[in-house]
Amino acid sequence: QVQLVESGGGLVQTGGSLTVSCAASGRTYAMGWFRQVLGKEREFVAAITWSGGSTVYADSVKGRFTISRDNAKNTVYLQMNSLKPEDTAVYYCAAKTRGRVFVYSLAGGAQYDYWGQGTQVTVYS
Repeated sequence: QVQLVESGGGLVQTGGSLTVSCAASGRTYAMGWFRQVLGKEREFVAAITWSGGSTVYADSVKGRFTISRDNAKNTVYLQMNSLKPEDTAVYYCAAKTRGRVFVYSLAGGAQYDYWGQGTQVTVYS
């Protein structure tokens, strides 16, 4: 079983930057970030494979957000720049521990075996 611990959420002004982190207790094949606003469906944000570092992003964050990983620390990061109020959400990291898939398939929440507890990101104008 893999435990995921997120950190780094907070309050930031429109146009600002914030980085959230997710530390995994074990090895994973890929990790992703999703976000959810109360009353709305969970939305894919970004994902990265652990070995090759292939990445995929939602169109809404492409060019503003960057996902990266530190294999030695089993940690994945989501650097968020040019933040907008519509980026406000609870951000969840997720880990896929088994099976290899085409990187674009990582946009689907069903691909993941474990989820973190979430960290709140609030962007104010």
